[in-house]
Amino acid sequence: MVRPPPDPVLDNSSPYFFHPDDGPTSVVVTPLLTGSNYHSWSRSMKRVIGAKMKLDFVTGALPMPEDDFDPAYCAWHRCNQLISSWILNSVSPSIAQSVVFMENAIDIWNDLHERFSQGDLIRISELQQEIYVLKQDNRSVTDFYSDLKTLWEELELYLPIPSCTCRQRCTCEAMRSARRNHTLLHTVRFLTGLNENFSTVRSQILIMEPLPPINKVLSLVIQHECQGNFSEVDDSKILVNAAKYTKSSSNSKASSHNCSYCGKDKHVVENCFKKNGVPPHMKKFSS
Repeated sequence: MVRPPPDPVLDNSSPYFFHPDDGPTSVVVTPLLTGSNYHSWSRSMKRVIGAKMKLDFVTGALPMPEDDFDPAYCAWHRCNQLISSWILNSVSPSIAQSVVFMENAIDIWNDLHERFSQGDLIRISELQQEIYVLKQDNRSVTDFYSDLKTLWEELELYLPIPSCTCRQRCTCEAMRSARRNHTLLHTVRFLTGLNENFSTVRSQILIMEPLPPINKVLSLVIQHECQGNFSEVDDSKILVNAAKYTKSSSNSKASSHNCSYCGKDKHVVENCFKKNGVPPHMKKFSS
């Protein structure tokens, strides 16, 4: 007796399988797709759909079964409706309204890609400018690095590092060298964006051969920050303190040379001629 094929819905290794908690509102990716954030949104959406083992539905790797009697037919349609709901929940209301009448999740996915993946050069220009001008300022080292890393990762979505597609394993160093240079630029950009009180540790790291991995560099800088080993004090504070010291010193010197009897400067009351008279040895000069 021939066994019937297993129900794909009950097989937890099948893309048709659903957890009891999975439902139309169980997935919402935030921030919602608004258009300009398409690349970061699509990456987050792929992760969620992939974690549910449903990515093949939007890539086209799992097309709709043509046979109505196929055991997977109903399961496919159920998955399709569910994924469509997840996408609609994760886009802005105006965008959702523009795709709400599309039947298949893959059609919604492709439509969003065609509409919002354009204008890449403009966004690349914006990202490069943001990366170039970003400074640590009042951020902690960790926050500054996190902000930089977010920009780097988004830029890499537009300009990914190419991978070798040779059938046989590539033996040249071209791709590895490209990746090293890519990481080197990130490390240098991170170090140059730090505040001036990190100038010593920055110089020490930049002369290392070879340059440590960027995570190691981050660790060294954070350690320096935690220990408070700053190479220089805030110049503005030094100038203010120096100005205060100079002013108080000059006032002190001036007051110490004012005569309390006649009020004139350059002598004290003990040497005041008006009060004490001219000393005998100086009378011949005053006459």
